[in-house]
Amino acid sequence: MLNGFILSAVVLAAILLVWPRLANAPLWRATVTPLASIIGSGFLVLGPILDVSFGYYAPLAMAGLCLLAWALGDAIRFNINDIEARPDRGALIARIELLASASLAFAFFISVAYYLNLFGAFGVSFTSVDDTYHARLLTTSVFLVILFVGWTRGFGALERMEQITVGAKLSIIAGLIVGLVFFFGEKATEGALEFKPPTVTGVSAVFLLAGLIVTVQGFETSRYLGGTYDAQTRVRSMKWAQIVASIIYMLYISLLSYSVDASGLTLNETAIIDLMRVVAPILPLLLVAAALSAQFSAAVADSSGSGGLIAEISGGRVSEKMGYLVLVAVGLFLTWRFDVFQIITYASRAFALYYALQAGIAAHAAFATRRSSRGLFYLLLSGTGFVIAVFGTPVE
Repeated sequence: MLNGFILSAVVLAAILLVWPRLANAPLWRATVTPLASIIGSGFLVLGPILDVSFGYYAPLAMAGLCLLAWALGDAIRFNINDIEARPDRGALIARIELLASASLAFAFFISVAYYLNLFGAFGVSFTSVDDTYHARLLTTSVFLVILFVGWTRGFGALERMEQITVGAKLSIIAGLIVGLVFFFGEKATEGALEFKPPTVTGVSAVFLLAGLIVTVQGFETSRYLGGTYDAQTRVRSMKWAQIVASIIYMLYISLLSYSVDASGLTLNETAIIDLMRVVAPILPLLLVAAALSAQFSAAVADSSGSGGLIAEISGGRVSEKMGYLVLVAVGLFLTWRFDVFQIITYASRAFALYYALQAGIAAHAAFATRRSSRGLFYLLLSGTGFVIAVFGTPVE
């Protein structure tokens, strides 16, 4: 019966998402892009990590990540409005923006490796070759496909997948939440809710959370939709994307951490499959489907973005094609040298550097426009970003 409720939730969510009145609404279209990025991979890895590491404090840890992401988003929203009001902000800001773009391109390099390593792990999860070696072989194959397509034809055809995969991913997440609500209700009725003590505490817990910032990253994509949407729409869409993503994450982590027994769970890329098996038999299959489609489309989007950024930063001296070649070389090195949790941390550090620079730009703009209190806040936020970039640690 639970499988039926879950599938019904998936179908109803899918119908809602393709409803013309919603799908064609400009604000929703602007919101979907950052929303899809924020919950693109996080829901696959965050649940097991926070449950095992933080126990009954997992929802509090999730709230901390969401609040930090909101603060960083506020700095970027401030910059969107400031650019609209002051298009020419001086040579210093122009140089910092160039440095921020370079750091974002580098962050894309690592995030593509993160996405495709998850793709590889989930791709072999239900096969007879479910091991790290074959997962890396699959990841390598997809990297080579991306290089071939990007080098020969561009990503136009592949990018059209995003419209489909976003809807599929959000629909499956709806089914996941419904399954957890029913499972949580059963556990609560039986008086069998889980209250596990944390295994990571103190400074180590803070640095671990810092290493997970990439799992709530993606809101900054609104910053770069200026060719399609005005500043007000981009600011509103980013706010809505972060609000919706935070609600989804808080529901997901709260229901999971207090209802599913994660004792004895081995943390790996596909740990969420083992956790969801006890909730409903249909969920592992849905999660694999969501993982494969979502990770591939996210990797294509970031590959395309990084190639464009590199061409822009270099003034055309380095072509998009060469950018794809560098991205694949970096991705293959990361794939065969590090595990996915280490890659997550490196991606978090790279994005933290980008956020630190954006917060620094916002601080400069706030002081320049005599908003000292906001300037101090963004300055503190910038410092926090640099600390994360240096001290974020991987899951062990």
